[in-house]
Amino acid sequence: MWVEATSALHAMAWRQELTAEQAEAMRDRILAAPVRAVTRNEVAPEAWRVADEFGWAETYDAQYVALARILGCQLVTLDERLRRGTERLGFVVGPAEI
Repeated sequence: MWVEATSALHAMAWRQELTAEQAEAMRDRILAAPVRAVTRNEVAPEAWRVADEFGWAETYDAQYVALARILGCQLVTLDERLRRGTERLGFVVGPAEI
């Protein structure tokens, strides 16, 4: 999560979609968030099931969906395809839906 989030924020600042100050403030909030790390041994089997459930060849997106299932939380994504494709789950949302 930390790698993906900080990378996305850096890219948004680089493309000038956010100011450097905005991106750095968001980065700092993400790094300070009370987040529990979950091991790959917990996520991988569930991601496999998610990929099977949705008919996905790869488990990349399924890893995020599986982690949200395991943690019992919302998955917030900018990926509209992922959000629409998993809409029936009820916990994959876009930023405006939080």
